[in-house]
Amino acid sequence: MPAPFPFRAQPALGPPRRSARQRVLAQWRGVDLAPLEKAQRPSAQRLSDLTQRVLKKELQLDGQVVKAWNDLLDPNLTAHAQPVGLRKGTLFVNVDSSAWLSEIVRYRRREILERLQHTFGRELVVKISFRIG
Repeated sequence: MPAPFPFRAQPALGPPRRSARQRVLAQWRGVDLAPLEKAQRPSAQRLSDLTQRVLKKELQLDGQVVKAWNDLLDPNLTAHAQPVGLRKGTLFVNVDSSAWLSEIVRYRRREILERLQHTFGRELVVKISFRIG
């Protein structure tokens, strides 16, 4: 007589089986650390997601630096010098003429750096590089 229902495999009850390595380590340590190790294991992320997040933060920071540049500094100075990028703590600023470049580098560099560091912190803007552009 055939069975009334086809046989189905039942899922195992309880935690999944441990590997031989896990069993030996648990026995040697005197305690099973497998759940703790699994919880502390870093989760993998796609590189594209990670780079998008980093670029988005950098673009936001660049925008904030440009806005602060225009708000904190003299309008005469901002008319001739604009930040173009921030990389590894160095703020790159394009200046429209050599006369303004000389003026800024000689007399205003320290003041500009102090104001930006006061606004963003000393770690974000470490130095400023001015160039004609």
